Amino acid sequence: MRLSWIARVQIILALAFYAILWGLREVFPQYSQLLTLVIFYTALGQAFNIFLGLTGYVDFGYVAFMALGMYGGALAVKYVASTELPPILALVLGPLQSVAMAVVVASAIGLIALRLRGAFFAIATVGVNEGLRHLIEGARIWGGAEGVIIPGDLRKLFGDEGFGYITTAYADTMLAVIASCAAIATWVLKNSRIGYGLAALREDEDAAKVMGVNTTKYKIIAFITSASFGSLIGSAWGLKVTTIYPPEAFNITYTIEAVIVTVIGGAGTLFGPLIGGVLYTLTKYYLGVALPGLQLLIFAPILVAVATTFPRGVAGSIRMIYSRRYILRELLR
Repeated sequence: MRLSWIARVQIILALAFYAILWGLREVFPQYSQLLTLVIFYTALGQAFNIFLGLTGYVDFGYVAFMALGMYGGALAVKYVASTELPPILALVLGPLQSVAMAVVVASAIGLIALRLRGAFFAIATVGVNEGLRHLIEGARIWGGAEGVIIPGDLRKLFGDEGFGYITTAYADTMLAVIASCAAIATWVLKNSRIGYGLAALREDEDAAKVMGVNTTKYKIIAFITSASFGSLIGSAWGLKVTTIYPPEAFNITYTIEAVIVTVIGGAGTLFGPLIGGVLYTLTKYYLGVALPGLQLLIFAPILVAVATTFPRGVAGSIRMIYSRRYILRELLR
């Protein structure tokens, strides 16, 4: 399919955004913690947007794929540390194992749960997330409730200096790369036949079926793609937290934050997760600094106000307001 120059500029700008974010972290190390959070939340929103934004389905169990990514990365580190394999393999096997686990689980869930719609689908995904968590704890899989702890293994593989580098610069770079790849995947899907099929089912799934669109197939493609990126984010985030316990790994707060970032920025748009991630992170961070203990009390009405002011998300609302300006409208698509 031939793409317009605006579509090409669109992906270039998105990738430039992530490159600038990563560069700012290197130029201003005093703001590295804040910039890391921005990268994390934009990456999370970008990955989640592939499913929510393109299908209109809300996966409240999305954190399960992040958790699988955390476990996949941590288990790879422990395995390599217990053998005489080259240490670098821990950083290669982790993401590969995380994606493989996510694809298997997403395929199994998708074939069943994606036949449901609306609230029924959302409830089913919450059940899957809680079920996986309690299965790991109850059956003592991957350490059960004791979790997987890898600081010692990382130090054994890379030394103290390497440990600091892996848990900061490397993990942050990995998050930025994952976010960029998720943006490319979103862009490719939106500008392909699959994207048109997803747009049709998002607007009216029954009508799309009548027109011959294989809605189940397209939903599974978007679901598995989004899950894969979620697991990669979990793999990178696991290197930063270094201790993976089921209650924290499967904390549904991650899913709620992904929904907030995606919806506030503009679900289904390429730049929505970028805008939403920046707004969410800066607001949450500076409220926590200025009003510790009261940030959540104030944060909630701010989110309500933003959602009310921009019902289609910031990107979507700007696109509607300036709908007669072709270039701006297409860039924010």
